[in-house]
Amino acid sequence: MAGRNAFGTQFLRGNGGPSETFAVMANITSISAPNRTRETIDVTDHSSEGGWQEYIGGLKDGGEVSLELNYDPAEPTHDLDGDFDDAAPRSYRIIILPGDADEHTWDFKGILTELSEEFPYDDKMGRSVTIKVSGRPFLTATGA
Repeated sequence: MAGRNAFGTQFLRGNGGPSETFAVMANITSISAPNRTRETIDVTDHSSEGGWQEYIGGLKDGGEVSLELNYDPAEPTHDLDGDFDDAAPRSYRIIILPGDADEHTWDFKGILTELSEEFPYDDKMGRSVTIKVSGRPFLTATGA
């Protein structure tokens, strides 16, 4: 198979409670998973073979997750101002192919770093959300 349809992917927000529960955010049109990167450390020295720079792996960064949604101010799951005001990381989850045998789940903690809306006169209201991943994001096969 050349690819899979991403339709139905879900983004969930943890409530931060002691026995954390997650709520599915409504009306999302696009979700990006954590864009992980790794720093490199230059270990080149005067004896590096052929004058080529040499590197070793450094710290890893969980990157960011971004969302685009059809914004509805009356939708409770769209009320993210508290997340933006809170400096402490919150738990989030992305479920890919929910209910499918190939279902996978991203679990991560993050800090909401960008929250923006647009209100065009000739189109739907939109909201963009960016979350900076804090620590390691985990991708797990969760299908049955």
